[in-house]
Amino acid sequence: MKLTENQVIAIKRKRGELNMSIRGLERATGVSRWTLIDIFKHDHRNVNSKTFKKLNDWLINEYELSTRVHPTKVVVNHD
Repeated sequence: MKLTENQVIAIKRKRGELNMSIRGLERATGVSRWTLIDIFKHDHRNVNSKTFKKLNDWLINEYELSTRVHPTKVVVNHD
């Protein structure tokens, strides 16, 4: 399977937002750091289906976590 440039950019952005090292991303996704380095530094876009799924699942989970509204942080406008 082939990762798109947009997918790779999204992974890099989320990794940056979370201030995550390659090893941290390895632990979070289950994808080896060597594969991640190949993807980021060597434009390696063809990955096996398991790697593709792990990276997409991580992105989706992180997106869902970032869009949840915590019940104690709801802002109510009293205009």
